[in-house]
Amino acid sequence: MDLGLEGLNALVTGGTKGIGRAIAKTLAAEGVNVALCARNADEVAATAAELSAGGASGFGKVTGSVVDVGDGAALARWVADAGAALGGIDIVVANVSALAIAGDEAAWQRGFEVDMMGTVRLVNAAMPLLEKSKSAAIVTISSVSGREIDFAAGPYGAFKAAIVHYTQGLAYQLAGKHIRANTVSPGNTYFPGGVWNQIEQGNPTFYKEALGMNPMGRMATPQEIANAAVFLCSPAASFITGTNLVVDGGLTKGVQL
Repeated sequence: MDLGLEGLNALVTGGTKGIGRAIAKTLAAEGVNVALCARNADEVAATAAELSAGGASGFGKVTGSVVDVGDGAALARWVADAGAALGGIDIVVANVSALAIAGDEAAWQRGFEVDMMGTVRLVNAAMPLLEKSKSAAIVTISSVSGREIDFAAGPYGAFKAAIVHYTQGLAYQLAGKHIRANTVSPGNTYFPGGVWNQIEQGNPTFYKEALGMNPMGRMATPQEIANAAVFLCSPAASFITGTNLVVDGGLTKGVQL
């Protein structure tokens, strides 16, 4: 299937690791020009260089910038600069999370600023350019923790649930402007250096219990989540908006109505 992505321009936050990196790489492989951001300067430079070097004919251009999405002014500047450099914005992928699990007020505040407002501010900053696109798509990355109560109940789960609600509201509000908005909710996703890799090393008993809850007997790879996100970004999904696509290998048991 031709996803119809070639030549489009995309922003991806948190694009140097795990799911965000896989999304950026997959978009670029489809011919999308990608501007990614993250907080670590060395990782941003290395990721942009590696993805660019890995490109073949038809592979999109990849650039990176150092941005803390919890800093609203810095985020808005990056969106404006990236949009100008790319010559427009067609796709926005809000992927960053503070991974705030603790229940103290500081964790709630960080989760709000990064997960929730990082998503809202990204969309708001990109909206003038999305409104000019003929293939505008917003994809937010939530989590199955936004669907069910699990060990991440608290800031993480609450804001992931709020992101789904926010995105479905966008879908309704923006449908008349032909701007689609969808959410991807990954299940447990394993990659080197990621949360589940750290849990595997630091708390092997809990990791074994979590792994045993996955009906498929394993956790997702970032690429499996990226495949779903990139499809929703694409013109191939032109009549899909307001959807929360759960990619969890059957982990969650609730019926999604």
